[in-house]
This record gives sequence, C-alpha cells and structure tokens, in this order.
Amino acid sequence: MTRLNVVLLLAVIASALYLVKVQYESRRLYMEIDRAKLEARKIETEREQLQIDKRAQATPLRVDKLAREQLHMRVTTPAITHYVTYTAPVEEAGAEALRRPPAKGRLP
Repeated sequence: MTRLNVVLLLAVIASALYLVKVQYESRRLYMEIDRAKLEARKIETEREQLQIDKRAQATPLRVDKLAREQLHMRVTTPAITHYVTYTAPVEEAGAEALRRPPAKGRLP
C-alpha cells in the first residue's frame, strides 16, 4: 500500500510540474502573439502613412511647381509654339503615290 501511495504521489508531482510548464509555455506564446499583433498594427499604420505621403507627392499642384522651379518649364502659348510641317520631295511623293492603293471613289 505504501508503494502505491509513493507512486501516486510521484505521478501527482509529475503532473503538477507538467501543468506548470504548460501554463508557462502558454503564457509565453500568448505574449509572443500579442507582440506580433502590435508589430503588425504598427507596420500597417506605417504603410498607410507612406500611402498618404505618396499621394501627396503626386498632386498636380506639386508637379506643376516642381516643373516650373526645378525644370524651368513654362505653360505653352500660341506665341511660343512652333509648328513644323513636312513636305516630301517630289520624287518621294511620286513613289509614295505608286505604293499606296487608290482611295475608294478616286481615280489615280
């Protein structure tokens, strides 16, 4: 009978130690999950802030300001617009007309 009591006592002590170990591990893992969630929230907030900054950098007013100040660009007006026209030499124009099929309703 005494032997059985000693075995049962050792089993209870072993299960108690195992329970303490499992609880400790559970708390440690819970704290690790909590830290990971906090880090994920922090990263998400930073990503949102970067998205806002990215949108702010691409506003039309900012692009216009940078174009004027850094690239020295200006708004086009008819006074400063140069129109370029191309006139093909006579020889090329004749060769081009031969290569192109005639338009419908027109005779060559």
